[in-house]
Amino acid sequence: MNKVNYQRELDQIIDHLQKEEKVPKLLMHSCCAPCSSYCLSYLAEYFHITIYYYNPNITEQAEYQKRVKEQQRLLGELPVKYPIAFVEGAYEPEVFLAMAKGMEQLPEGGERCFACYELRQRKAAEYAKEHHFDYFTTTLSVSPHKNAAKLNEIGLRLAQEYGIPYLVSDFKKKGGYLKSIELSAEYQLYRQDYCGCVYSKAAREREKQQKALES
Repeated sequence: MNKVNYQRELDQIIDHLQKEEKVPKLLMHSCCAPCSSYCLSYLAEYFHITIYYYNPNITEQAEYQKRVKEQQRLLGELPVKYPIAFVEGAYEPEVFLAMAKGMEQLPEGGERCFACYELRQRKAAEYAKEHHFDYFTTTLSVSPHKNAAKLNEIGLRLAQEYGIPYLVSDFKKKGGYLKSIELSAEYQLYRQDYCGCVYSKAAREREKQQKALES
């Protein structure tokens, strides 16, 4: 079975949109400022973007607030063709913890993470539908640690459910992830070394301890 090239599909969508006079409205779910940096610099040439910041997986409030402020700072400093709006969703870590119940011991990158993808993408789809956006998407595929095929599978399914197009992506392609690192350095963005949830933080700490033992 051939793998879908989502970057090629995104390029085709953008080529088609450029032939139209209207600039479409895109709701982009963002996980953090560093990941959004490349996605915004790329897509703000073609869309009126609103960043939707909904991340209940960030289970420490101080960490959550720090990431929100970095996202807002980036939007104020990043030069783009069309201004970018910002909407902060509800901060409800209890929703994430309830979703993860029974999956606490699963490894990073598995079914718990897939459920987290859907939790966040579903909120974005609901908001995009309610506020009449032309598309919704997420920055998550820019990370090499995130499963782009699963993200697009979920997004396309939600598009059918809510009746609003999902903008497919694999933002790590075309050097997107490396560009996000470069932009993070340029804007001196706070760049965390774990996804945000208590499980990813614990996994990261175990990795550090293992490397320390090996060295």
